[in-house]
Amino acid sequence: MIIKCLKSNLLNGVQTVYKAVPSKTTMSILECILIKADERGIVLTANDMEIGIETRIEGTVVEEGIIALEAKILFEIVRKLPDSEIIIDTDESLKASITCEKSNFTIVGRSGDDFSYLPEIDKKDPIIISHFTLKEIVRQTIFSISDNDNNIIMTGEYMEINENELKLVSLDGHRISIRKVTLKNNYEPKKVIIPGKTLNEVSKILSGDAEKDLYIYFTDKHVLFEFDKTIVVSRLIEGEYFKIDQMLSSDYETKIEINKKELLDCIDRATLLVKEGDKRPIIISVNDDNMQLKINSAVGSMNEEININKEGKTLMIGFNPKFLIDALRVIDDETINIYMVNPKAPCFIKNDDESYIYLILPVNFNTVS
Repeated sequence: MIIKCLKSNLLNGVQTVYKAVPSKTTMSILECILIKADERGIVLTANDMEIGIETRIEGTVVEEGIIALEAKILFEIVRKLPDSEIIIDTDESLKASITCEKSNFTIVGRSGDDFSYLPEIDKKDPIIISHFTLKEIVRQTIFSISDNDNNIIMTGEYMEINENELKLVSLDGHRISIRKVTLKNNYEPKKVIIPGKTLNEVSKILSGDAEKDLYIYFTDKHVLFEFDKTIVVSRLIEGEYFKIDQMLSSDYETKIEINKKELLDCIDRATLLVKEGDKRPIIISVNDDNMQLKINSAVGSMNEEININKEGKTLMIGFNPKFLIDALRVIDDETINIYMVNPKAPCFIKNDDESYIYLILPVNFNTVS
């Protein structure tokens, strides 16, 4: 195999598929990136058996062939080569010569036959969504997935498609994040659980261009994302998702309208007094025309007031400040509405059409030492 391409093209391709190279594995072939040169051009592939990424890069195929090269070494070599044309030349002994200007590396490769190829996905009836929209709704929900593998369902995001509405949901046992968007077309109903890692990696690769479309295909066990010259294939998480609708309520005793930035900045300041690992709550007192926020820790204390518009009862309630910060940071509205029932019931941050809903469980601050 002999290929020629610009460093920028090769580096971009390697960085794209590198996201599917496992950090730890008992199968050494999975630590490689497969380079295949044929009539399609130059195609790079990585696969950790849960998520696989394939991308096509611009370049010239001088001689067709295939080889698997250790991903980390390939990435570091390409990254540090001059910004010029790179030539990769392999021989029958599976050694790869990587040449750029006056620099030459020779590294040992592996047979492409040993590589775990991506599963074949029958591309039928794609869901079409813009790069920008998917990137945004993932950003606005991904923080609520659980990193605890004890409940695999919580490590994924629930995607529900009903006619022209797409809903993305994540939860970790302490909070729920929901985003709804309107699609350009109508689709058959679909309910799947996509691994959070997959959505996170797809989101990182996407350009964020509102004019570019992304195609999503489903099978019973896999999801495929296709965009630009890249495809990402992932296993779906099997099982039934939580009955979210039963957790949501429109009842409230207290409604607050507040400037989002003021509230976010205030809570952010309060966390200066909380050491990492210290689960110190922020205590919120809702009064007639202001909200008082207090935090006490071994470092010190803070007390601040913010003007609000209130409907309903006064209330004192405690929250994990991180959970409030995570939700507030991804809301784009200047003014937000917060709905509460009592100090032991969840609060809801949502807009009028409920295109976003953030449910956060309170903490019992009376028992926190």
